[in-house]
Amino acid sequence: MKYQEDLDIAKENKADNKRLGKQMRRTPERKLDELFHNHHEKVFQEIDCLECANCCKTTSPIFRDVDVKRLAKRFRMKPIQFIEEYLRVDEDDDYVLKSSPCPFLFDDNTCSVYEDRPLACKEYPHTDRKKMFQIIPLTLKNTEICPAASRIVEAMRNL
Repeated sequence: MKYQEDLDIAKENKADNKRLGKQMRRTPERKLDELFHNHHEKVFQEIDCLECANCCKTTSPIFRDVDVKRLAKRFRMKPIQFIEEYLRVDEDDDYVLKSSPCPFLFDDNTCSVYEDRPLACKEYPHTDRKKMFQIIPLTLKNTEICPAASRIVEAMRNL
């Protein structure tokens, strides 16, 4: 994978990232959001998700009821049929995909349901949202899945 080096760096820095997470929690909320958002913009000018799609190949988004209904409609199914065919309930009681890679991912890394994809997919890796302090552990976990998240966190380390 083109971005494997970014994922390797995240794995190597796992312990340091935990310490960085503690530092981030001490950063004023608005300042932390601003830092993340600035780095998010810069990194996504360099990274092309279609060259990676590691998130789609290795993890599952959470499917909210509205996501299930929208996708079921797209496939002309009842929501319960969509759930039975594609989803399972995880340890947090959330609907997630039964298997990886995502069944909606094409070989060229494009998404067959892109216009109707779950909100969690639209927002991934969540590094441009407000109140980043609330998802620091998730963001650090995402560094091992998403090269962009890895680069953003590495940029935050170097401040």
